[in-house]
Amino acid sequence: MISSLHNDKVKLVRALVRRRTRRRERRFIVEGVRLIAEIVRFGIQPDFVLHTEKAMRNLDALPLLNRLSQQGVPCHLVSDEIMDACADTVTPPGLLSVVPFPDVSVPPRSTWTLVIDNVRTPGNLGTILRTAAAAGVDLVLLSPGTVDLYNPKVVRGGAGAHFLVPVLSPTWQEIGGRLQGVDVWLTSAQGDLPYTVVNWARPLALIIGGEARGASQTAIALAKGSVTIPMERGVESLNAAVAAGVLLFEIARQRRATGRVL
Repeated sequence: MISSLHNDKVKLVRALVRRRTRRRERRFIVEGVRLIAEIVRFGIQPDFVLHTEKAMRNLDALPLLNRLSQQGVPCHLVSDEIMDACADTVTPPGLLSVVPFPDVSVPPRSTWTLVIDNVRTPGNLGTILRTAAAAGVDLVLLSPGTVDLYNPKVVRGGAGAHFLVPVLSPTWQEIGGRLQGVDVWLTSAQGDLPYTVVNWARPLALIIGGEARGASQTAIALAKGSVTIPMERGVESLNAAVAAGVLLFEIARQRRATGRVL
């Protein structure tokens, strides 16, 4: 049993809480039985797993640990204190893994791009990514200033979306280049058009702005127009993740109705 904070694997896990370390190592942390099982289903093999004795008594965790061991994944028993020191959650699930960055194929030309700009709340970004994967978005671009893709709370909120939809974190110049030749729409509480009147079957990019300040001026300059979600009087705006869900599934509905391949 690993019971020392000086163990190399424990030190790596604790270091991966920092974005700089994640980028250098090209690895990140995935916690919990359900999410680890999901990535295994996608064919992703963790570098190693840390687990507690309690996890071995979990009827869902034990078969997963056995499967990982049979696949050659090192599974290390750790003390509860070590798990507490390594886990990001308040109540650790007793099972975490270190996983390589996903290698999701990026389409050479996207006909449906989602640009996420200045979203700082990790849970919101994770939920948006999960929704984008479910709706069938081709490509997600994270603007400079958006919370890190591999923040542990983003990973939990994404529920496996990191391995389903290609996500890039480019510069604004690179974002502008990728959006050439498509209709670029900005989501805004004060938008020009209701989202339901737009022809979403055309090649497009949708910009979702941050929770506090909305989209940046750079993002606004890229847009050909803005759309809004009509709301009752007295409600100023929607949560960014909720707005993304409403818009993305309207886009999906229109594209299916017109025979567009998502």
